[in-house]
Amino acid sequence: MQTSLGKSVSFDGVGLHSGAPVHLRLIPAPADHGIVFRRTDVVGVEPLIAARWDNVTNARLCTLIENADGVQVSTIEHIMAALAGCGVHNVLIEIDGPEVPILDGSSAPFVMGMRDAGLQEVGGRLRALRIRKTVEVRDGLAWARLVPARGMEIDFDIDFSDAVIGHQHKSLRMGNGAFVRELMDSRTFCRRADVEMMQQNGLALGGTYENAVVVDGDQVLSPGGLRHKDEAVRHKMLDALGDLFLAGGPILGRYIGNRSGHAMTNKLLRAVFATPGAWEWVTLNAEELYSLPGAGVFQPALVAAQ
Repeated sequence: MQTSLGKSVSFDGVGLHSGAPVHLRLIPAPADHGIVFRRTDVVGVEPLIAARWDNVTNARLCTLIENADGVQVSTIEHIMAALAGCGVHNVLIEIDGPEVPILDGSSAPFVMGMRDAGLQEVGGRLRALRIRKTVEVRDGLAWARLVPARGMEIDFDIDFSDAVIGHQHKSLRMGNGAFVRELMDSRTFCRRADVEMMQQNGLALGGTYENAVVVDGDQVLSPGGLRHKDEAVRHKMLDALGDLFLAGGPILGRYIGNRSGHAMTNKLLRAVFATPGAWEWVTLNAEELYSLPGAGVFQPALVAAQ
């Protein structure tokens, strides 16, 4: 059964890269609506942008989607991860600017808001993208692949020169609330030198030590330090889940990333859909539903459809 939120929920903050204030509201939507953004601040052009892999036009530092009229929304990965991790399949996202608020740099504030709103079943059988054969993409030392699996799994490796990060690896089966337990509160991270370079180029204008983990060699400069010893790789997995949800529904498959990022994950989705026999849309049975990231997050907190 497809789901949506039980009621609307709002968030206010600033964009990580623009530094501009932004108001965002999640509105319940019917079956087969999917995840759609609506820019409330634009006039005379189409304000709707479907959150879909083929609408991604830039994924260098964050994931940006754009419609045919050139209307954009960027830094969507954390809210997409929250939606995927909570098992929310249909929602209209109203936003009065071009960038999703960064909040604390993780998905946790979005998840908490969604849990307060509750979940409702909206009818319609839930479909998932089943990976039927392995597809891989590479760029230098970085690579990502999707391989067949019975449920949703993420396996990630990172390797940074900064000693406080270094080499990290984590693997998770994403069912049974794993996203909420293991990943949702892990924040975006960057090196201090990278922050300075980005700000000199007009980026990361909304970044602070409170909404990102800033590291310098063997030091964590953000107050309070790390939330997890391996917070960096956990956040990479969070990003990957959000970017994979742009497939148009949940994925039954194992994502393996090595030094991968937003651009690599989008490149992988494009390769999957371009490869004959690599994928199929399937209607899920009860066992497969339980293997998805949102399983068990809200239960028994379903609210009556309105």
